[in-house]
Amino acid sequence: MLVSSDHNRGYLPKVNCSLLCLEGYRMDAPALRIGQVAEATGLPVKTVRFYCDEGLIGIVSRSPGGYRLFDPSVVGELGLIRTLRAMDVPLPELKRILDVRRAGHCNCGALKSSIHGRIRSIEQRLTELAAMKAELGQLLSAWEDCGGLKTA
Repeated sequence: MLVSSDHNRGYLPKVNCSLLCLEGYRMDAPALRIGQVAEATGLPVKTVRFYCDEGLIGIVSRSPGGYRLFDPSVVGELGLIRTLRAMDVPLPELKRILDVRRAGHCNCGALKSSIHGRIRSIEQRLTELAAMKAELGQLLSAWEDCGGLKTA
């Protein structure tokens, strides 16, 4: 499933250690329903549900009516998820980053390494695309029209 509603290529926010470290969460705040989380983050409910189903965020419990209830800290985590998805960080890598973060470790080095790897991947893809463009150009320059007549 492609979740592109939070994927904004025109804006890449600054990423730093404060974004990656668990700071300032009020664990005594009341749990939030999925609609409240969606409103607080600007993400569609469907996207919040997707990230929950993929194991990137978790629920603390369910309401008597069956609604997913989230710790308020999930709002900050979704901000980080949104930022990293804007950089095309794959979901498994995102999950690893979040797990390290939740364990209370700074993972700036791992994230920077991941970003460098992504840059190398993009550079490789650009090289492949340039070669493909050259091949297509050669194909077009050697093209001979058949005149539209088919022979039997």
